Amino acid sequence: MLSVFLLSLSIFSGPAAADSPRVLVMALKGPIGPASADFVAAGIRRAVAINAGAVIIELDTPGGLDTSMRSIVQDFFSSSVPIVVYVSPSGARAASAGVFITMAAHIAAMAPGTNIGAAHPVAAGGGSLDKTMSEKAENDAVAYIKSIAKQRGRNAEWAEEAVRKSVSITETEALQKGVVDLVSRDLSTLLADIDGRVVRTFAGERKLITAHAEVVREEEGLRRRILAFLTDPNVAYLLMILGFYGLFFELTNPGAVLPGVVGGICLILAFYAFQTLPVNYAGFMLIVLAVGLFILEVKVVSHGLLAAGGIVAMTIGSLMLFETPGSFIRLSLWVVMPSVALTAFFFVAVVRLVVKAARRRPSTGSEGLIGEGGTAHSDITRDQGMVSLHGELWSASADSDIHRGEKVVVEGVSGLRLKVSRQHEVNTKQGG
Repeated sequence: MLSVFLLSLSIFSGPAAADSPRVLVMALKGPIGPASADFVAAGIRRAVAINAGAVIIELDTPGGLDTSMRSIVQDFFSSSVPIVVYVSPSGARAASAGVFITMAAHIAAMAPGTNIGAAHPVAAGGGSLDKTMSEKAENDAVAYIKSIAKQRGRNAEWAEEAVRKSVSITETEALQKGVVDLVSRDLSTLLADIDGRVVRTFAGERKLITAHAEVVREEEGLRRRILAFLTDPNVAYLLMILGFYGLFFELTNPGAVLPGVVGGICLILAFYAFQTLPVNYAGFMLIVLAVGLFILEVKVVSHGLLAAGGIVAMTIGSLMLFETPGSFIRLSLWVVMPSVALTAFFFVAVVRLVVKAARRRPSTGSEGLIGEGGTAHSDITRDQGMVSLHGELWSASADSDIHRGEKVVVEGVSGLRLKVSRQHEVNTKQGG
């Protein structure tokens, strides 16, 4: 009886499993960076773990970092699971690094109203590449994309034009030129369109069974969301500014601890982001110079010249920090201008407080008694006398005799004895 039950269970469960293929779908949106490469690698690993028949990547990107793009392409070529890149939804694009990623897929598809192209390399460190370096970068990118196109059986001539001339084409033109394999209206249509196709993966030929496949969504994990947040240029810039603030507070107020800890953490996170972004180090050094000028303004009275120089250096440095010709990686003016204004205001306010504190007459200790007014508690001579000051009695002496009850002003302090003079005599001297 048990064997009959197990046989019947296998009969009913076997076809069900066979009729329920899976495809893993993941959305790759925005600039391509280290977090994107990590996300794609994790998605492919999960597809292998759940025995998915294909990985479909919904792509919409303005481009990204060359190193991250190459990492994704390498994952595609070493994948045993068929990779389908689907430029979607309508209005999406596969630009710059997105061209390489699309052409490296086993199957490349686009939705209506999308475009692909503009893959010319740009400087990663800000400014323009010189002629020699530009030619090297361009030739390297051309060789790479032609190799990808030939391996996937796509239009290598157009791929070269996309790099050398930054050409961009619509989904219809891409299909006609053999840049992509098909145009599909939506994900359901795409699953039906690629069903039955045979592709060659790293592990050999695989036939796609996707028409009625179960769609499994790969969502961004907390780690990638944090990485993507930290590598946003605006966030990295703010972390750097907050780091400078924290260290400045700690240096000017030793022992405060919290500002130094927060500032150190912010700077470390900022430097982590900088290593993944195309940082222009000339811009970074201008910002460091600006902070130095602001600090000097606190120490040296320059009538605002150092502060003005700091504002100019910080503004120019901030605008130069990430921006590259034709690049999507740049700081927002809505972040730069308030940051510069707040930094300038902060240091100017500190300068005013320092100057005010320097000009303020001491209020404690023996120096704080000089100039204070009191009343002669007894007759005061050169040798003896008593003064009532702040509700206290002090021994006092005077160059000329002062009678009890007269108003006096402290001119000096020697130990616990005050040297005083009549108040009207002080006023007369000041008036003269």
